[in-house]
Amino acid sequence: MWNRFEIGISTVAGFCSILLVLMVVVSQWTDTPAAKEPPATTPTRSASPNQPAKMDVLRSSLAGTWYAADPEALSAEVAGCFEKAKTQPRNDAVALILPHAGYRYSGPTAACGLQALGRSYHRVVVIGPTHRLPLEDMFSVPRATHYETPLGRVPLDVEFTEKLLAYPLFRDVPDAYQQEHSVQIEVPLLQHKLRDFKLVPIVAGQCSHETVAQAGRILAGLIDRDTLVVASSDFTHYGPQYQYVPFRENVPENLKQLDMGAFAFIEKRDAQGLLAYRDRTGATICGCVPIAVLLETLGREAKAELVQYTTSGALAGNYSNSVSYLAAVFRGKWTGSAPPASRARETALTAEDKQQLLSLARAAIRYALDHQRLPEAADLRFSAPESMKPPRAAFVTLKKNGQLRGCIGDIFPQRPLYKSVLTNAIYAAFADRRFPQLQKDEYDRIKVEISALTPPAPVASWRDIRIGIDGVVLQKDGHSAVFLPQVAPEQGWDLETTLQYLSEKAGLPADAWKEGASFLVFQADVFGEEP
Repeated sequence: MWNRFEIGISTVAGFCSILLVLMVVVSQWTDTPAAKEPPATTPTRSASPNQPAKMDVLRSSLAGTWYAADPEALSAEVAGCFEKAKTQPRNDAVALILPHAGYRYSGPTAACGLQALGRSYHRVVVIGPTHRLPLEDMFSVPRATHYETPLGRVPLDVEFTEKLLAYPLFRDVPDAYQQEHSVQIEVPLLQHKLRDFKLVPIVAGQCSHETVAQAGRILAGLIDRDTLVVASSDFTHYGPQYQYVPFRENVPENLKQLDMGAFAFIEKRDAQGLLAYRDRTGATICGCVPIAVLLETLGREAKAELVQYTTSGALAGNYSNSVSYLAAVFRGKWTGSAPPASRARETALTAEDKQQLLSLARAAIRYALDHQRLPEAADLRFSAPESMKPPRAAFVTLKKNGQLRGCIGDIFPQRPLYKSVLTNAIYAAFADRRFPQLQKDEYDRIKVEISALTPPAPVASWRDIRIGIDGVVLQKDGHSAVFLPQVAPEQGWDLETTLQYLSEKAGLPADAWKEGASFLVFQADVFGEEP
C-alpha cells in the first residue's frame, strides 16, 4: 500500500535542466525538504535567545559572498561607495531605481541614487526580481519580524505585509529569500543612508502587465507620504556569458542606446511600453517587472530623473561581457488612492473544476509521451477558468495497480493552480527519482490523484496543529521538513508522534520540536480518478 510518510514531503525548488523523456528542459525539484544544515548562502529564520519568542529574524544570505561578513569591513565598504556619490538631494523624492550587483561594480551607482534622498522615511518598500525561482504572476513577501545584516537588524513592517498578504497576488514563499539577492543587496546601503526605517521586502515573479498593474494599484492604496519605494534592477546584461549579443560593433554606444531606450518608457511612466520594449528587443533588464510595478504605483505628476549610468564594461575596461547599472529618482507625491478590495485566496473547486484538472494532468502526460516535450496549456487546448488562475500549490500523485508510481508537488504556491497541476503531472510521471520514467504501455494503467493546497500559514503553538486536517511544515535553525495532512492518520500517529518523526525527517533530534521550532500549517483538497 502507498505510504505517504515516504512521499508526502516533495517540493518544487527552482529551475534547472533535467532529463524528461529525451532531455527536455523542465524545472528543478527535490523529493525531500532540506534535512541538513543549509549552505552558507542560505538565509535562515530563527528566534534570538535575547528577544521575545515571537521574533522571527530573516538573516542575510549575502554576508561573506556578495559583501563582507565582518560589520566593520562591511561598514567601510558601504561608506566607500557613498564617498564617491555626489548627488543633489531632493526633498520630494518618493522612489528610486537602484542596481543590485556586487558593491565593487554597482555600489557607487546605487549610492548616487540614495544620495538623492533629501529626507527620512519610516517605511521602505524594496521590490526585486526573482532570477531563478519560478513565481508566475505573483509576488513574495516574508512573514518575519526582522531582517538582519552584519550592520544590524531592520524591523519589517509586519502590518503592511499582512495587508499585502490579503491579496492573492502576494504570498510568503521562503525559497524566494533563500535564492534571491536582488532585494537583500539593497539593505546595507539603506541602513547606512537612512538608519531608522521599517522594511517591506518584495520579490517579484514573472508577471504579465495585467498582474503588474494590479500590484501597482494595491501598493498605491497602501503607501503614504513617508514611504520610499525602491525598484531593484540591473540593466542590459551583454555578452556570451549572458547569451545576449545583439551587436558586436560600437558596444558601449549601442549598450547605452539600448538602455536609454528603456529609460524613455520609464520617463513616460509607461509600464506596458517598458515590458513591450523588453520583449521586442530582448533587452536583458532583469528588474523590468519591479520597475513596471513602480511605474504603475506612481501618481501622474511624478517625474523621473536619471542620476547615474555606467557599465561593468566601462569599469573593467572590457566589454566582452558587460552589465549596465542605472540609478534614477522619482519626484512627486503619493496619491493616497484607496486600495482595491481583496478577494478570497482560494475559490472552492467545483466537481467540474476537479474533473478538468484531472483531465489536464492526464492530457499533459499523454502529450509528453507522444511529443517528448513539456506542453503548454494551449498545446492541450485548455482554457483555465478563474477558479484555477490564482497561485496555488498542488501535488500530483500517480498510482498503478493501487501502488505508488510517482508523486511530485509544491508546498508553497509558485504558479497558477492549473499550471502547478500540469507541471507536476509531468514531474510525477518522468522526474520522480524513485521510479523509472513512465512508459507508453503504462499510461492506461495509471490513476491520477491531485492535492490542491492552501498556503502555509503560521500557528502560535504546536498544540494548534490538527491531526488529519493540517499538513505541517516544521522549521528550526535552518532545518525544515513537511508532512501532508494524510500522513499522520495513515500511520496511526498522534500529534506528538507526528512531530517526533517530522523532527527526525528534518535531520534534528526527535524532541527538537519541543523548543525553538516554528510551524506552518496548510490544508489539502484531495481528489482523484475512480479506481
